[in-house]
Amino acid sequence: MGTTLTRWLLRITGAGLLIATGAIHLDLYLTGYRSIPTIGWLFLLQVIATFALALAILVAPLVLASRPALDAGLSAAGAGFALATLGGYLLSLWVGLFGFREIRTTAGVVAGVIEVAAFAALAALAVLTADDVVATLPASRTRAGANPSRIAGLRKVAWAAVAGSTVAAFAVLGASLASANGGSPVPATAGGTVLHTTTIGGVSVLTNASGRTLYWFVPDSPGHSTCYGQCAAYWPPVTGSPSAGPGVTLSKVGTTARTDGTVQVTYYGHPLYTYIGDTGPGQASGNNINLNGGLWHVMPAAG
Repeated sequence: MGTTLTRWLLRITGAGLLIATGAIHLDLYLTGYRSIPTIGWLFLLQVIATFALALAILVAPLVLASRPALDAGLSAAGAGFALATLGGYLLSLWVGLFGFREIRTTAGVVAGVIEVAAFAALAALAVLTADDVVATLPASRTRAGANPSRIAGLRKVAWAAVAGSTVAAFAVLGASLASANGGSPVPATAGGTVLHTTTIGGVSVLTNASGRTLYWFVPDSPGHSTCYGQCAAYWPPVTGSPSAGPGVTLSKVGTTARTDGTVQVTYYGHPLYTYIGDTGPGQASGNNINLNGGLWHVMPAAG
């Protein structure tokens, strides 16, 4: 009775945690991530898979009562999926994925903790359910290779693996979050800022001195930036005393004061930004995406 209750608690907890992380990703998808190339549909796929796995894990005892191996497999798949989702988040923090670079956010921290907890609950459920698989083995197979002492040894190894993996996942998550950018903007430039141009998609657009594409934010008003905090971490403002390179209209270059006292460069009145998802010159992965409260576009040299 106690074992059955424990399994149901783990089952409901694990499935519920999967649903919770799926809900967080669905909210992120609906509030902007859907506009990010590749990442958008991956988020949607993750949400669908998460809800499907959670439902399958919940109903497994009702439809797979005579097939414990499949039940255990579903629990193990849910645990692995939670860990894989966490891995994707950590990779986006470390190096970026498909042109998208993540920062430390409240939603990301909560989702990461939930994913580790879901892994722990579902991995534990898989170990317990595996006992039912052993119980269904024919007596001949039990005598041949699944004797009680060996089963007990394997069970200890499995529990140690679950515990060790959970601790390791929490440690890696904590270390990654501690070193990640959590909302402090990183200035794109320092001192003098020379604006240049490059051609992307047949259009001449502005870049900074290192060739990084520059963007403007639709919610901004002329000469006034609305991008601060986490927004400015995703989209570092271009700061410094500006000057115009070839192809840049000098009369349209200006500056605006930010609330932190720094001076941000403007062009045709638009405050300018880089994007952390761009890792080198000639990239424009932030163009036309809806993130941090509005649409972002590359800054055309023609204004």
